[in-house]
Amino acid sequence: MWYNDLRPDIELTNDRYSLIMLDPDNNYEREMTDKDKKRTIANILELKKGILDKIPSKTVDRNLLLASWNIKNFGRLLDRTSESLYYIAEIINAFDIVAIQEINGDLEQFKKVMKLLGSDWKYTISDVTEGSAGNDERFGFIYDSRRVTHSGLAGELVIPPEMITDNPAIKQLKRTPAFTGFESGWRKFSIVSLHLHPGDGSDDKEIRKEEVRLLLDLLEEKLENAPFEDRNMIILGDTNLYEDDDDIVDLFTDKGFLESDGLHGKFTNTSLNQIYDRIFLNVHDYFTISTDEAGNERGDVFHLFDYVYKNTDAEIAKYHDLMLEHKDDPSTLTSDAAFKKYFNTYWKRNQMSDHLPVWLEIEVDSSPNFLKNKLGRF
Repeated sequence: MWYNDLRPDIELTNDRYSLIMLDPDNNYEREMTDKDKKRTIANILELKKGILDKIPSKTVDRNLLLASWNIKNFGRLLDRTSESLYYIAEIINAFDIVAIQEINGDLEQFKKVMKLLGSDWKYTISDVTEGSAGNDERFGFIYDSRRVTHSGLAGELVIPPEMITDNPAIKQLKRTPAFTGFESGWRKFSIVSLHLHPGDGSDDKEIRKEEVRLLLDLLEEKLENAPFEDRNMIILGDTNLYEDDDDIVDLFTDKGFLESDGLHGKFTNTSLNQIYDRIFLNVHDYFTISTDEAGNERGDVFHLFDYVYKNTDAEIAKYHDLMLEHKDDPSTLTSDAAFKKYFNTYWKRNQMSDHLPVWLEIEVDSSPNFLKNKLGRF
């Protein structure tokens, strides 16, 4: 991580060339005041404690930490502060691969996060999906090149005409899914990142169900034609699935994509009332999820708002001036109750996201299981 911008101004008097948080619309002046930096450093320290407590440590040749995160309108929300970009980068830094949904056309914020992560971090990114349904969104995969290698495989999943039925509800997924291949230790796998159609109406559900059906039919064909070592596939992202969408989950299961036990049934949105973000795996026997002492698969939701933008009076008060500066009609913020409502409903979600990161831990070294299996064959 690159923390140079967080040095006190007195240390940066003659140093602007190594800074990231500069305002191009204001003669490249520094975006963060000393007050901002002090608050950011204190919160990063809290965030680091939370990461250490809730997310497994990276261990060479032992594990791989995979995460998925829908970062709300990443690039479109112009009131997202430099402070928030630091928190986003710090969370990404806790993992090895992070699939990002809802990256918009403007990549300025994305590129700042990449600079904060440092030169060992690489990324692949898709083009934006055009049209109103595509919402100017693209998908990204950010990965630590010291821990995982991009296999060279990358693309977008487009439904071929021959797979589309007569009078179809849809002809393509509204946001074209992206897929990328990775290698780490014994692991060779591909990841499909998706953002399915939203909404809880009956028509919305049918569209979402058809998106899943078309995607799985396409992937089934690809897996059948792939060499054995290339058949490990993970589908993840913002599925917009509700608790009663069991019939759609069954479509995944019927095609061999099983949901990670560590995430099953856990709320993933900021309001903690929906299970939107999921990870499904279709992998061979030697591709295993790490387990804890009780045999439970390691995976979870990272509750970032326990550490930054906390819902306390003291924490909210720190952002009064910024909320007044960024709100379209600041005259409505006339009481502590109004500030608190705006903070929880809009401010913290627009700074970070209305989704929480989901993750799982993958075993990299399967040699013991492999050797035991071969020993039993004699």
